Amino acid sequence: MKYTRRSPRQHKERFWPFDKSLVNAGLMFSRYKAAAISARPEKWNKQYNAETLERFCRKAAQQDVDLIVAPEGFLEGYVISDVIWHRERRRSLLDIAGPIDGPYIRRFCELARKLHICLCFGFAERIRDEVFNSAVFIDWNGRICGTYHKVSEGTHPSWRFARQGKKIRAFDTPLGRCGILICSDRWIPLLARTLVLDGAQFILIPTYGSTNSGQNEAVVARARENGVPIVQANVGMGQIISRGEVVAYKWGLNRITTGFIDIPVTPSLKAVNACEREFLRYQSRFQRDWYRKTMASIRKNKPSSDIARSFLPEEKFQKLKKTHWGSDGK
Repeated sequence: MKYTRRSPRQHKERFWPFDKSLVNAGLMFSRYKAAAISARPEKWNKQYNAETLERFCRKAAQQDVDLIVAPEGFLEGYVISDVIWHRERRRSLLDIAGPIDGPYIRRFCELARKLHICLCFGFAERIRDEVFNSAVFIDWNGRICGTYHKVSEGTHPSWRFARQGKKIRAFDTPLGRCGILICSDRWIPLLARTLVLDGAQFILIPTYGSTNSGQNEAVVARARENGVPIVQANVGMGQIISRGEVVAYKWGLNRITTGFIDIPVTPSLKAVNACEREFLRYQSRFQRDWYRKTMASIRKNKPSSDIARSFLPEEKFQKLKKTHWGSDGK
């Protein structure tokens, strides 16, 4: 399904570092404000976790965000390890897991519509008699744009309560084309690259895992390798990466990390022409300013150190000139 893109936030930036002129950066990137929720859900307490998630979503929406991301397995409290170590609880995971069209997901579809925000969070999704570690993306109209099943889930072929995903695909959203990774997926460069090759312009990572510097570096690497912003919501930290840099980071529980992400504009001839026209608007001024500064330096006979180092000594220049620029010696 194709979605009408939400109007991004207007923003300008300097034409280049040596001039104060501003250009329309919206021709290169669509800017949106994102929030990453860091909160620890309670094991097996689905109603409490839904109330907690709603409370944090409402609080984040007060900060005028466009997108909210919450951790992995938030609704049921990420109980997969509990189930693996307690065989008698496997049936209970099938009970607590919910379908994509169940009452809990519908609740957050309605919340996203009321708050006019896009929302992504993790939950145990039941499909018939199997359970997947899933994440859902809901737009501000309350529509489900896409879901993703964790593909690096530790499991066994006989474990119906811990099925692995089999597809790595991006999907369209009002903010652009989105890709989702879940927790340990972030360590695998091939997964993020697959999403971007499928057109993902930004990546979201609901996580319930390590919060050390190594995991932070891995997420930054995924953003830089693929040239897309990433929003990660972990239990214990949140980070937002845009244009290859960490623009927002908070460590600790019960925190909301907010920051702007610049989503690359979709490649097209229209986009190319728009950027080209914007540059040409400034080209003559850029050249005029360069010429004025250069001639002022020449009149003062004060070249910059970089330019002075590039000069060829007069003796060597004359020698090369006499040999027809080195050709006489061949």
